[in-house]
Amino acid sequence: MPSVEDVLKTAQTHIQNDLIQVLQTFKLPDSLQRAVHHSVMLGGKRIRPALCYAVAQMTTPNLAWAAVRRAAVAVELIHCYSLVHDDLPCMDNDALRRGQPTCHVAFGEDTALLAGDILQSIAYEVLTSQMFDESFDHSSSAMIALKQVRILAQASSAMVAGQVLDLQSEGMPIDKQMLETIHKNKTGALIQAAIEMSAVTQFEQSSQEMLSLIRFAQAIGLAFQVQDDILDVTAETAVLGKTAGKDLKVEKSTYPALMGIDQAKDYAYQLHEQALGALESLGDRTQELRAITQFLLQRQS
Repeated sequence: MPSVEDVLKTAQTHIQNDLIQVLQTFKLPDSLQRAVHHSVMLGGKRIRPALCYAVAQMTTPNLAWAAVRRAAVAVELIHCYSLVHDDLPCMDNDALRRGQPTCHVAFGEDTALLAGDILQSIAYEVLTSQMFDESFDHSSSAMIALKQVRILAQASSAMVAGQVLDLQSEGMPIDKQMLETIHKNKTGALIQAAIEMSAVTQFEQSSQEMLSLIRFAQAIGLAFQVQDDILDVTAETAVLGKTAGKDLKVEKSTYPALMGIDQAKDYAYQLHEQALGALESLGDRTQELRAITQFLLQRQS
């Protein structure tokens, strides 16, 4: 199995270069350009692009690599937009993100709101463009792009619905089923989208490979959030890059609050095993996905 350090470092290099190219392509007013750069380029683990690339590595050579690159950029831009908006005072009211002042703290609420808006627009424009593709096959590329747009749009809608439910549940007792509904939408949907948008370049949507990857995505999407909830309690702000203990202060519904730290850790491990189990039928082609899965279970930020 490749080391997770190598997998993530390679993914981060790829996506950083592509994000720089994309953001240089779009000419924005200076204040908005700086806010967008701040929100996109200053840090981030780039897990969603890494998942895009890892799925693409299942078939070598991948004849639709440009479509995978566009998908990786688009999903990361949607993720960054969601962070900008989630941090706003009217939402989670956070002052720190990725070890930096949040966008609205650095540039004002109005500019932060618009930065999130423009990131959504850029994401879909990139996804339907010929960017990164010197030998553009219009018919096949257009069909892939159409599928990817639908996947990303559905995930973005689910993410917003999850955020609404999350805000509504603050200070209220909810059960495990409701908590999972929130996080399958708020967090899991975009992780699943990253995997699906890459997979549709290789597999039919009803294929066994696609169904196995979706089961994998659903398990790691939820595991990611469980681990996030645990780290909010156990990690320090300097390590997290965001304000530790914030969930408890605003009485958010979390897995440690619902079941305790030890049971939450056990549940994260169970989801990790479910994710690996979903990959078994795909054989040795999933080594990079397995490495990322191990990282998500053990991450400290």
